[in-house]
Amino acid sequence: MLKLLRKKKQASPVLDDMVSKQRRYESLVRALNTEIYRYAYWLCGNPTVAEDLVQETFLRAWKALDSLKDDKAAKAWLITILRRENARRFERKQFDLTDIDDHQVADNHSLSNEQAVDNALLRKHIASLAEEYREPLVLQVLHGFNGDEIADIMGLNRNTVMTRLFRARNQLRDRLEDKPQSRELNNG
Repeated sequence: MLKLLRKKKQASPVLDDMVSKQRRYESLVRALNTEIYRYAYWLCGNPTVAEDLVQETFLRAWKALDSLKDDKAAKAWLITILRRENARRFERKQFDLTDIDDHQVADNHSLSNEQAVDNALLRKHIASLAEEYREPLVLQVLHGFNGDEIADIMGLNRNTVMTRLFRARNQLRDRLEDKPQSRELNNG
C-alpha cells in the first residue's frame, strides 16, 4: 500500500505538468488558430493546403511548447513555425500552384458596394506585389507585427524589412494612383 501511495505522489508532478501543458496548448490554439490559418492561406492560396499547414504547425508547436518561454511571443513563434512548414512543403513535393484571385475568403462584415470594390482592388494589388514585398506587408497590416518581429519571423535584418515595407507601400500607392479603378477591375 505504501508503494502505491509513493508512486501516486511521484507521478502527480508529471501528470500536473502534462495537464498544464495541455491547457496552455489548447488556449494557444483557440486564441491564434484563425490568424495562423489566415496567414497560411496567404502563403499558399489553397484552403486545403492551408489547413494542412496549420495542423502541421500546431503539431510542431505541441512538440516544442516547452521552448516557448513568453506567451506574448506565441503568435510570432507560430508564424515562424508555419513559414518553415511551408518551406518544407516545397522540399518534399512540388504542388500545383493556385492563383489566389480564384478563391474568395469570406468577409463576414457587410460592406457597401464601393467598399467591396475598393477592397477587391487592394487585394488584387497586394497579391500582385513580389513575394519579398508582399509577405512583410501582410505580416504588418493583417497581423500587426512591427519591424523587429517581422525581421525575426522572416530571418532578415530589420533594415531590410523596413526597406521592403517602404517599397511595398510605394508600389501599392503608385498602382492605386496610376490606374483608374473601373478600368483596372474590368481588365482583371
